[in-house]
Amino acid sequence: MIQQQDIRIEALTEQTQFNACAALQDTVWGYEASDRMSEKVYLLAAHIGGQVLGAYDGEALVGYAMSLPGYRDGKPYFHSHHLAVLPEYRNFGVGRRLKLAQRDDAIARGISLIEWTFDPLEIKNANLNISRLGAIVRRYKTNFYGDSSSPLQGGLPTDRVIAEWWLRSSRVEQILSGEKLCIEPIEEVTVPVEIYEWKASADLREKARAVQARNAEALQSAFAKGLVVLGYRRDERGDGIFQLARMNEPQSL
Repeated sequence: MIQQQDIRIEALTEQTQFNACAALQDTVWGYEASDRMSEKVYLLAAHIGGQVLGAYDGEALVGYAMSLPGYRDGKPYFHSHHLAVLPEYRNFGVGRRLKLAQRDDAIARGISLIEWTFDPLEIKNANLNISRLGAIVRRYKTNFYGDSSSPLQGGLPTDRVIAEWWLRSSRVEQILSGEKLCIEPIEEVTVPVEIYEWKASADLREKARAVQARNAEALQSAFAKGLVVLGYRRDERGDGIFQLARMNEPQSL
């Protein structure tokens, strides 16, 4: 049986470890060769000052997180490009522990921001990013990565939102300490729980495409009005709901 306390997180530095990351990538995303990220990219990320962190159960790599260094407005930040956890190790907090290890390392290096993209149709991922880590969202990118061969994408455009994780903000520190924030949303945008079934079925995929298009319009409209995703909740059906409001704690590099 998997025990959280048995999972250890460590920085990866060796080519054999980067090879294991690439193999885990194949298991999780199932990309065709044209989309697959080479082992050399993990090596490069570690070499140029990024982050490559692994989660181990004994000697087995069961998850990893990889960030590249970024630079904007005269200041550095990290862009977390990949986070992957083996299916059998999900729902055991491995992804969250990898993110927290990224945060610890970034703060130790004087970095105040980690960003990453995520699919706004992925309910569990959105809930982790916003509700459990404290990331905010105020940018939407349509078909950001172009066509994807991953079965997880379900043949849909690779629409993404950008998570901004302001590592030392009072919002993040409150959430990580277990405090529940009170969000009074001005607007809400819903992802139906059936989205996974719809994406996986060729016969139902147009329903998923319609949700994606509708939510893209709603989120982009809200962002244009200065609203920010500050909360995320799941209702009694299991639907995911983005909660948008105005920020009281402005964040910028």
